[in-house]
Amino acid sequence: MKLEKLSVKEFLARIKSGDIDLDDFTAHVMENSKSIQKKYNPFITLVDKIQKPKKKGKLYGLPISIKDNICTKGIQTTAGSRILEGYTPPFSASCVENIVNEGAFILGKTAMDEFGFGTFSVNCAYGIPKNPLDTERSCGGSSGGASCFTAVADFPHVALAESTGGSISCPAAFTGTVGLTPTYGLVSRWGLIDYANSLDKIGLITKSVYDIALSLSIIAGNDSKDSTSLNVPAHDYTKYLKKDIKGMKIGVPKEYFEGVDGKITKVIWNAIKKLEDLGATYKEVSLPHTKYSLSAYYIIAVSEASTNLAKYAGMRYGLHLELKGNFDEYFSAVRSNGFGEEAKRRIILGTFARMAGYRDAYYLKALKVRTKIIEDFKKAFKQFDVLAAPTMPVVAPRFDEIEKLSPIENYMMDVLTVAPNLAGIPMISVPAGKVNNMPVGLHLMGDHLQEGKILQVANSFKIQKY
Repeated sequence: MKLEKLSVKEFLARIKSGDIDLDDFTAHVMENSKSIQKKYNPFITLVDKIQKPKKKGKLYGLPISIKDNICTKGIQTTAGSRILEGYTPPFSASCVENIVNEGAFILGKTAMDEFGFGTFSVNCAYGIPKNPLDTERSCGGSSGGASCFTAVADFPHVALAESTGGSISCPAAFTGTVGLTPTYGLVSRWGLIDYANSLDKIGLITKSVYDIALSLSIIAGNDSKDSTSLNVPAHDYTKYLKKDIKGMKIGVPKEYFEGVDGKITKVIWNAIKKLEDLGATYKEVSLPHTKYSLSAYYIIAVSEASTNLAKYAGMRYGLHLELKGNFDEYFSAVRSNGFGEEAKRRIILGTFARMAGYRDAYYLKALKVRTKIIEDFKKAFKQFDVLAAPTMPVVAPRFDEIEKLSPIENYMMDVLTVAPNLAGIPMISVPAGKVNNMPVGLHLMGDHLQEGKILQVANSFKIQKY
């Protein structure tokens, strides 16, 4: 069966017409996935047997991978942590149900930094996914497994991923894939294992913009089970791909080029000039509170994480030990054994920021800064349809380089993605070129619920194949 370079769109048309046999296709998918797993380790759990789709919906026969912090009924879900090893949810997340109800089938759960705590997927308790373009390099984080598998699979596939501070954009940029983080609340978070409730967003990593638009049309929408879900009607995002970008106004935030590798800056400016050739206009703009975004993000994120992770205490699910000692001794033993180093660091930092005497100085001040960052974006979007910038300040680093980074240097890698995540606006990373034979991502950001505009621009920008 010739499936190499077959797009999702082509595959869905061919399987609908009967040109592709589903049994033969799933056998091919399983064989190739096992081979990919041995070489690149993109999965924490690869299913033993594919559950054939019961309905012939819009995605009939399409394989999907699910980031391991999104619950899947009957399939182990660990969020990349030993403390949840063996946890099998009795339900699936709403976004998973939506996509499965359209005829897609689950291939497995992709590797990630523990609870989303990381930029390089080196904090995964079940092995580190490798970049298919160079196995000595990271494929990004925290949705590293999702981007790794999407980049290397030779068959049509869509990855459900999740972002808190850049966990979709970063791995998409590092592997030359397309990654969309939607408006906060557009996709239901019901069934997501939280990192930071006010920041977490479920999104997608795929090979093309069309795959993003099609899948988003299925997973987006109001969900009564999620109190943060936006009351927006169903929407067909593929219709935006038929439009050109003539007359669109693109803002280029000057702060997003500070500290960026000069070769990456050159690639991104070439991409912006290409958008100009396609009929858009561009102008530099200032987002003055950008310099405070990293500090505000980490204070808010770790504060929320410290409360979210308090429930992992060895009593209801996940890791538990022999019941002995008093409450504090038992809970401390479970958490000391189950959490990794970075998870412990963020829990401690978050607990400190919320303590009496520090809450006003850190947490509440960070929330005020977040409001200022949102105001910066709102002001910019009164002038521009879309903002364009580099996705990451560097190309995918080697693992030996990552080992030398301090925690603060690790956190600094998120400097270009945390501000739009704090603001809850939609963003998409698309491949724009290469530096040192590694992909560079162009980051397109839009106003709240303006996914259509960033998809329109992303699709018009001819994506270079890697």
